[in-house]
Amino acid sequence: MKTARTRRRLLLALGLAATGLLQAQGPARSQAITVWKDAACGCCQAWVKHLEAHGFAVELRDIGNSQARTRLGMPQALGSCHTALVAGYVIEGHVPAGDIQRLLRQRPLALGLAVPGMPIGSPGMDGPAYGGRREAYEVLLVHRDGRTQTFSRHG
Repeated sequence: MKTARTRRRLLLALGLAATGLLQAQGPARSQAITVWKDAACGCCQAWVKHLEAHGFAVELRDIGNSQARTRLGMPQALGSCHTALVAGYVIEGHVPAGDIQRLLRQRPLALGLAVPGMPIGSPGMDGPAYGGRREAYEVLLVHRDGRTQTFSRHG
C-alpha cells in the first residue's frame, strides 16, 4: 500500500514537471520550408499562403524554380511552377499541405512529392478565378531513382 502511494506521488510529480517544461517551451515551432518560384506567379503565391495557413514557415526565393528543380534532383517530367525543400524532401508543384505533413510524419526513403502540371482545384489553383472547377489529380511519391507511386488522390 505504501509503495503504491509513493509511486503515485512520483508519477504526479513527474507529470507536473513535464507539464511545466512543455509550457516553458511555448507553442510548437512552424516547419521551415524554402520555396523557389517566379516573383510574378499568382498561383505560386496562393500556394505559399496555403502552406502558411497550415503552419509552415515559408522562405521565398523569387528567382524561378528550374535550376532548383534540377539541383535538387526532381525529374523535369514532373515539373510544375514552383519547387520547395522541407526537411530534406523536395516538393514539386501544388502539393496540399496535408500531404506534406503526412510525408514528414511517415519519413519514407524518397526524394519527395510532386504534382506535375497545374491541376485546377489543387492548392493555389483553387481561387475565384477558377469558378469552383476541380480536376482530379494525384500526388506522387518520387523515389530517389525517379520512379513514382501514388501517394494520395484528390478531387
